Amino acid sequence: MVDITHKISTLRTATAQATVIVSKQETIDAVVNNLVPKGNVLEMAKTAGLFAVKNTHLSIPDCHPIPIEFTSVAYEINELSIDIIFNVKTVYKTGVEVEAMHGASIVALTMYDMLKPIDKNIEISTIKLINKEGGKSSFKNRFPSAITAAVFVCSDSIFAGDKQDRSGKIIVEKLEISGVETTHYEIIPDEIDVIQERTKAFAKENQLIIFTGGTGLSPRDVTPQALEPLLETRIPGIEEAIRNYGQQRMPYSMLSRTVAGTLGNSLVLALPGSTNGAKESMDAIFPHVLHVFHILKGNNHDTK
Repeated sequence: MVDITHKISTLRTATAQATVIVSKQETIDAVVNNLVPKGNVLEMAKTAGLFAVKNTHLSIPDCHPIPIEFTSVAYEINELSIDIIFNVKTVYKTGVEVEAMHGASIVALTMYDMLKPIDKNIEISTIKLINKEGGKSSFKNRFPSAITAAVFVCSDSIFAGDKQDRSGKIIVEKLEISGVETTHYEIIPDEIDVIQERTKAFAKENQLIIFTGGTGLSPRDVTPQALEPLLETRIPGIEEAIRNYGQQRMPYSMLSRTVAGTLGNSLVLALPGSTNGAKESMDAIFPHVLHVFHILKGNNHDTK
């Protein structure tokens, strides 16, 4: 199966439709008036769909087993057609569109099975996805011009040439995936005055200032101390999201002193210096954190 361990859980919804076409009005009348010999078609088919949607992963190999937290089945009868509208909701890391289409198809098959004794010319038509929401595409922000970022690696050892940088390069890669242009990348020592100087200088022309490293508890980890006096508004939600995401994957994440806040119209982030820490921090908040730039302009949360 596809690896989804890097994804975050969001509210995922999907609506699918399937259509059953019968050959005569008598069949529709039997369905509506509950006269089908095998039983109540609409209720039996609905029940079959509810069982099916919760077991989609047992039928389709690449589907993940996920918690199905809401399902509804509705019918629309139009002349000789019965449209099945199947809704699914969950809070999870991956979408439920296949589950919705699977449920709709099983409802249709159940109706076919129950109606075939009284109608030999039934067709199942147009199983399709009507709508899905909740993935990264639902939180994709659009801007008139590119968001720019400056990335700084805070490390005495990397600055001295004793080690190679990996976390900063991962951050640059993740920014590119999110459509953010990195205009400056630099390795600097763990010095408060250097960190503060770079922050003030580059916040004038970049919307994002990202530091990686110096957020731990060793005597030379001073990135939070350098940034906190400069930030105009702290954003605890971003810090909590990063730590919560990391804690679910690595128990030492609780020791990281991640910082997030604004300086003017720029978002300043201090992320862990480990390779996995930097990667997971980016996965935790991007691309949806870019919505902050709409808010800083005075727009509401519905603006994208």
